[in-house]
Amino acid sequence: MHDAIDATHSDDPATLTATLALGRIRAGTLTVEALASACLARVESREPTVRAWAFVGSAIVIEQARELDRLASLGRFGAPHGLPIGVKDVMLTRDMPTQYNAEVYRGFHPRLDAACVATLRAAGALIFGKTETVEFAATGRPAQTRNPHDLARTPGGSSSGSAAAVADFHVPLALGTQTGGSMVRPASFCGVYAMKPTWNLVSREGVKTCSISLDPVGWFARSAADLALLHDVFEPEPDRRSAPAPFALAGARIGLCRSPVWPAASLDTRHATERAASLLREAGADVSDLDLPRPFDDLVDLQRIVMRAEGQGAFLAEYRTFGTALTESFREQVENVDRTTRAQLLHAYDTASACRSVFDRIAAPFDAVLTPSTVGVAPEGLAATGAMTFNAMWSLLHVPAINVPGLQGSNGMPIGLTLTGPRFSDRHLLAVAASLGALLARERA
Repeated sequence: MHDAIDATHSDDPATLTATLALGRIRAGTLTVEALASACLARVESREPTVRAWAFVGSAIVIEQARELDRLASLGRFGAPHGLPIGVKDVMLTRDMPTQYNAEVYRGFHPRLDAACVATLRAAGALIFGKTETVEFAATGRPAQTRNPHDLARTPGGSSSGSAAAVADFHVPLALGTQTGGSMVRPASFCGVYAMKPTWNLVSREGVKTCSISLDPVGWFARSAADLALLHDVFEPEPDRRSAPAPFALAGARIGLCRSPVWPAASLDTRHATERAASLLREAGADVSDLDLPRPFDDLVDLQRIVMRAEGQGAFLAEYRTFGTALTESFREQVENVDRTTRAQLLHAYDTASACRSVFDRIAAPFDAVLTPSTVGVAPEGLAATGAMTFNAMWSLLHVPAINVPGLQGSNGMPIGLTLTGPRFSDRHLLAVAASLGALLARERA
């Protein structure tokens, strides 16, 4: 198990949540440079074993931190002013390489930012470095990142480095992407929060996309309040950014959706799901089973059809440019070795579209829908990043999904649960996640 630090009793700024660190920066009791230096020291200490980073430019980080401190002295604060943020290495960064964990892009310097990175810079965030990813955030070469809770286990993927960096106190926040389960699953395995927002809420310009109709940009944090902080940076409608009142679990309506893939759940996942439902009931919530209609039974398989078929176009340029230098799994995807037909793809599109409106309608009466995040705890080994069995459906439905940590499997490894709801219910779900997270934290304590 990793050397976890209790942030509430530590003098190390690297252990602060983003919200706590921001409060101290604004109060003048913590400089951006001091926070950045603490995070760099943590990376120097832990990176040889955790391997969360593809690139960290220490000189760039300190230079930008000093500039942000200068702006603060002039009274110019952005929303996430000075907060170090890891960026998944499938997102363009103007001052750092973007290499996609792919040999064909080794040493690639794009000299411009992805839209999500540019948005964060404009808001005053400190772009800290590039986190490790499975090759092209898809398949092929896995990241060498290890789970901070057990170095013999995967942190999950494809946003491997982002989850591990936040869990191991390298940075308080990190960006990720998800085609199937690439944020929710590693967040569950590493014991942190993650938010997959409603599809297309955040611009994907400058982000390597595996599936144009599936991939969103999302983020990792160590509290629900921190997730909300970044959500509001990306929320384009100002009237939707105001923090909601604290959510009361007493009287809340929670739909318990074990989902059509429940038979795949391990004993750890079954116990965690039932325990969370029991705790919610004890807190006064009305928890009722939510069974999805028959068409939803096929969504996991349909998600794979969409993902693989859209990958043909996503990697066509690399296929034509690099030929056999491109990893075989991507060549096979472009060559459609699955022999997916256009008729199958149209069926997947049409079924998914119909199910989206159905789910919005049946989830609307609930404050949130509770469902498993993963099949179980992080598996041993680094070659595979775990199954996206419990994530694929929610990615295809385009709904927001928030991993809430706090429970453990029988071996002490973290196991999270997902809150979801209708499309664009993101802000309300964040309030529910804060209350559920506090409830699970009390249970663990």
